Amino acid sequence: MKHMISMRDVSQNEILELISLAGKIENKTVKADLTGKIAALLFYEPSTRTMFSFAAAMKRLGGDTLTMRDISTTSIKKGETFADTLQTIAQYSDLIVLRSPIEGAARYASETVDIPVVNAGDGANQHPTQALLDLYSIVKTQKKLDDLTIAVVGDLRFGRTVHSLVQAMSDFSPRFYFASPSHLKMPQYILDDLRKENIEFDEVKEIDKIVSKLDIMYVTRIQKERFADPEDYEKIKDSYIIDKNLLSNVKSNFKIMHPLPRVNEISTEVDSTPYAYYFQQAKNGVYMRQAIITTLIGARSRKR
Repeated sequence: MKHMISMRDVSQNEILELISLAGKIENKTVKADLTGKIAALLFYEPSTRTMFSFAAAMKRLGGDTLTMRDISTTSIKKGETFADTLQTIAQYSDLIVLRSPIEGAARYASETVDIPVVNAGDGANQHPTQALLDLYSIVKTQKKLDDLTIAVVGDLRFGRTVHSLVQAMSDFSPRFYFASPSHLKMPQYILDDLRKENIEFDEVKEIDKIVSKLDIMYVTRIQKERFADPEDYEKIKDSYIIDKNLLSNVKSNFKIMHPLPRVNEISTEVDSTPYAYYFQQAKNGVYMRQAIITTLIGARSRKR
């Protein structure tokens, strides 16, 4: 594994190896030494959890980070090309973590520089490290990945986290329910892939009729920033709101996940229930991203 660009590039064995390594790092049975290593965090879009968890992952293992968040203070404002920026940053770092509003930007970066590139989100396309921390979270809550029933709720058209998650879970015989407003449905190419792999799925409008069947409900916000017309957003922003009343008949192992940030699609009253897992999910991102960085940079791991 040289880069982390898309879940399409990651095999089932690689997924399981990363989950295993993340668990060993969390349990402190393995320590990766990243002393002297530098990760360049290039974020052309806003980020809280992804940026901070990558920074925490590096620093907790002895490494360091260079961060670019405000391009107005860089040579990009002077007309420097994306390729030249990448080539320059690669001279100062051992790994590039890139978030861009442009689909395919991370793939382009991986073909431009000779150090590992991690896709931290490229437009509405992919967010593979989020998918991997999601799978790690699923394993921690369900004790398995195989044969789970999962509902994916919210913005499925522009939600890069759900695109990556569905592709990642396809190796493990899931049963999917997709719930979204009519013009925010899962992209057709993903549905076609699921059909080719004989993965069961249903597109539904209401979630109250299926919630009792679920092991995982993966909720996403309706993304205001993806709408050209604010009025269109206002019309559908509250299409799905998860509250306590919805959870009266769920399975004992049921968990609600969310990549965050949350707006109002999950009521805060849910936070105190045993089904809420989104904040623990965010914490799991540090362990998984430590595993990804360690694997890509090739730092040695050792038992304590």
